[in-house]
Amino acid sequence: MAVPKRKTSRSRTRSRRARWTASPAALVPVLVDGRTVHVPRRLVRAVQRGLVVPD
Repeated sequence: MAVPKRKTSRSRTRSRRARWTASPAALVPVLVDGRTVHVPRRLVRAVQRGLVVPD
């Protein structure tokens, strides 16, 4: 059975949002053209294949 939502106070909502923080992406060293480049783990395959060019 559906339960009606309850109104949360403004201070509770804002304090919850203030506690949330984004964590930086873990960087992995990858060898590209003889030099080591640090890229996010999810882009390692793309960099190795040459689909993404690291700066």
